Amino acid sequence: MTTTFRHPIAALLLTSLPLINACSEKAQTPAEKAAAAAVPGAPPGGADDVAARQATASNVREANDLVEFAYSYPVEAARIPALAKWLDNDRAVKRDALVAEARRDRATAEKEGFPYHAHSHLQSWKRVTSTPRFLSLSSEIGTYMGGAHGMQGFDTLIWDRNSASRLKPLDLFTSAAAFDNAAKDDLCAGIERAKAARGVTWSREPGTPFADCPVPSAQTIWLGSSDGRYLDRLTIAIGPYEIGPYAEGSYKINLPMSAALVNALKPEYQRDFLPIH
Repeated sequence: MTTTFRHPIAALLLTSLPLINACSEKAQTPAEKAAAAAVPGAPPGGADDVAARQATASNVREANDLVEFAYSYPVEAARIPALAKWLDNDRAVKRDALVAEARRDRATAEKEGFPYHAHSHLQSWKRVTSTPRFLSLSSEIGTYMGGAHGMQGFDTLIWDRNSASRLKPLDLFTSAAAFDNAAKDDLCAGIERAKAARGVTWSREPGTPFADCPVPSAQTIWLGSSDGRYLDRLTIAIGPYEIGPYAEGSYKINLPMSAALVNALKPEYQRDFLPIH
């Protein structure tokens, strides 16, 4: 079903959800494609396995006078039954929350005599990479709740095929502090370069707005691969207002997969990463 989104800011947010190239792997070889077709996470054989193999990408859209809602995820996630179940539940929870708040705000608008504008939640999950062990997904989220403008946010998840469990990238590290210590210098340098590329001077003077470098672990982390085998790419997504005013927008900072980052991993995950040399 194709939906025309009524709110121009919401439409803009939905159409601005590209997956960063820096965290995508190279084109798969025929052998890698054949291996990927094995539907990791699905039960071996039987009707459930057939259903998982036949699963398709999910793309749910809805638009009416109350809300605009969109939620999608790729076929790689749909083919892992436990992950697809979690994503479907996440979609239902977020739609119900959106509708409940929209109804409250519309009732308030009617009571106080001002116009109501449809609220929106537009979320798209994309594959960052699929390695023998991990499926890495990124998500960009556009929301509008009736204010002066919409907001952009991010999410992330890792599916571990070995344990059939859903993780956050930070779960792979020994601690948030260890990740921060390994990533903070590269993140600050990356932000400075990204701002300069936009013609923005980053004032680091104490007391000035947005002077501090953000805490890496407090941002959204995306893990990617260049070869479909090892995790060797990392991007930190930073939303509006974190390191600049709203008009400056969001940032996606690519970091090197340094030896310090690999050393900060829990031992059971280190063999799945490849540091730069």
